[in-house]
Amino acid sequence: MKATAANPKVLTIAAGEFKAKCLQLMDDVNEKKLTLIITKRGKPVAELKPPTEEVDTFVPLWGRTPNAKILGDIMSPMDWGDPGAKWEKANKRKKAK
Repeated sequence: MKATAANPKVLTIAAGEFKAKCLQLMDDVNEKKLTLIITKRGKPVAELKPPTEEVDTFVPLWGRTPNAKILGDIMSPMDWGDPGAKWEKANKRKKAK
């Protein structure tokens, strides 16, 4: 792992080494606020950075739709009729005349 000359907080690492040390490197990037450039055969293929801000991972469904209204009975089972008959009718082959 090498620091770039332009910025000591930007490190480059080969993909094989990254694969072997992935979890520790993710912790280091987050704690030390580093940027990690992952390379394959010397060419950059990915960049790992700490998140820019804290993200709330849990957003309740009712928090997203404050204007949602429930219309009708949502507890009773729906009447689907006979799905087998509907399938047969929709997929009935026409007989050749």
